[in-house]
Amino acid sequence: MRVHVVSDVHGNSDALARAGDGADALVVLGDLIDFVDYHDHSGGILGRVFGPEKVATFARLRRSTGTRHASEMATYARTLWESLDNATDLVEEAIREQYTRMFGAMTAPTYATPGNVDVPALWPDFARAGLTMLDGEVAEIDGLRFGFVGGSILAPGRHVRRSGVWFPYLRPEDDFNAGVGKLTEVDVLCSHIPPAVPELTYDVVARKAEAGSRALLDLIREQRPRWSLFGHIHQPLSARTRVHMTDCINVGHFQRTQVPHVLRW
Repeated sequence: MRVHVVSDVHGNSDALARAGDGADALVVLGDLIDFVDYHDHSGGILGRVFGPEKVATFARLRRSTGTRHASEMATYARTLWESLDNATDLVEEAIREQYTRMFGAMTAPTYATPGNVDVPALWPDFARAGLTMLDGEVAEIDGLRFGFVGGSILAPGRHVRRSGVWFPYLRPEDDFNAGVGKLTEVDVLCSHIPPAVPELTYDVVARKAEAGSRALLDLIREQRPRWSLFGHIHQPLSARTRVHMTDCINVGHFQRTQVPHVLRW
């Protein structure tokens, strides 16, 4: 059996259309949407709506650290959206356009879970034969149990700004943990974010630790799956480590690498 695994596709439908070549199945670990393209400021939804110069300013504020810069970024983003009369319609149209391309590019039998940049409420609109969407669920693939949990964890004390335009799939930790708790007798643990292992959560370019899950780490220690597969951290300090008998693997920033991780058994 050969399974290809990708994460953080961020709008790269051309590469995604090739990701299943030679595979018996394709596993997608989220972040299909390209909301802000930090490499091409004219790309992504923000670039399409506001143009590259405004995205460049947003990206600069996003890369800056500290509470003051975070506040400036939030204010700047709010000002951009408030300058439009039909922001909600424009963004939903752009998201649906991207999802039409992305889900259409999944040619192999596909098992997918959403990332923090996805809108899982829209996913049922793109359901079809050969595409299985999972979150807090287990699927059997050639005798192995693959457990899926999507999204990322909302930091304590933080709130998702539900402006009606777009908001990330950030889940209160209790909600995320409940999804993990539904996964039993797992051979392959599939999530968007990594388990809470410092070398797996630290991004060397952003120079900070991103979200990791203690519940995922507990599952690994208790159930000892063969593999824990995830993405989310685009430039990790370590892309791979072992926890007990489990091989924990960041499958890569697929938008840029365009190379799937390959599982064989």
